[in-house]
Amino acid sequence: MLKRLILGVVACGLSTGVAAQASDSSPLDENLRPYEAAEGVTGSIKSMGSDTMNNIMTLWGEHFMRTYPGVSIEVVGKGSSTAPPALTEGQAQFGPMSREMKAGELDAFEEEHGYKPMLLRTGIDCLAVFVHKDCPLESLSLEQLENIFSVEGAEMTWGDIGVTDSEWRFQPIALYGRNSASGTYGYFKKVALGGNDYKATVKEQPGSSAVIQAVATDKFGMGYSGFGYATQDVKAIELSQDSGSEAFAPSLDNAYSGDYPLARFLLVYINHNPTRDLEPLRAEFVRLIFSREGQEAVLKDGYFPIPASMAAEELDRVGL
Repeated sequence: MLKRLILGVVACGLSTGVAAQASDSSPLDENLRPYEAAEGVTGSIKSMGSDTMNNIMTLWGEHFMRTYPGVSIEVVGKGSSTAPPALTEGQAQFGPMSREMKAGELDAFEEEHGYKPMLLRTGIDCLAVFVHKDCPLESLSLEQLENIFSVEGAEMTWGDIGVTDSEWRFQPIALYGRNSASGTYGYFKKVALGGNDYKATVKEQPGSSAVIQAVATDKFGMGYSGFGYATQDVKAIELSQDSGSEAFAPSLDNAYSGDYPLARFLLVYINHNPTRDLEPLRAEFVRLIFSREGQEAVLKDGYFPIPASMAAEELDRVGL
């Protein structure tokens, strides 16, 4: 049985909507092609951008360097906002982002190069809301998240969101999130907070793993981060579009169906002149990303792989 993968404006806040297919029996599409090494690939690659994608870029890089000993790769993950200027100024060949480029970022790149940067959809992430592993809370709606994290809502206790346990109900919710350089920060603000500003009491963390660590050590903490950073010390709660809808866990099936409201693509931008072929170094790295091995790495890092049909579309867009 096949399930529709729908990640569009309504389902996940991305304008790169798509309908593709994935198998229920395995998260890895059996039609993904194995990677075949090319001859004479050497040189240096630098990736700069999303902290959320830091681990997956490193996994791809390690596999690539094992395949091509003459290649060196540097991965810098300081936030999605660092990717556009790095690509525009030629400081990096790959710009991983957990959000799409903004209009001003696209315009700055085009002004410099005469064409738009190329967006590649490389995997699927469920942005999760985490609480301490002992927290009795099981689910929230996006409306509740907006009230909890944004200036539209008052400062809240756990009792305000339905927790009746006497140990919890009168305790304030300690909030943790990412800093403004992060694409995760912007995505959560846009989709979960309806574009409203964060409360001043949200404690900004330098990275996704730092959010998880903060919630793991603060019994009354709540934070948002990519699902791939989950540990046994925290739990991801189920989310619903509104208070009258069913809540869904951040799982593969719920991301593919569009039921989980905070599913998003993991994006990689490159400088690709549409009138020219990619040089072998970057071309082969892109091929690796969309190979069976590349998507196995996505799965290994706690994210969800894209189906073979989408991988073929992305390769075709860069002439591969």
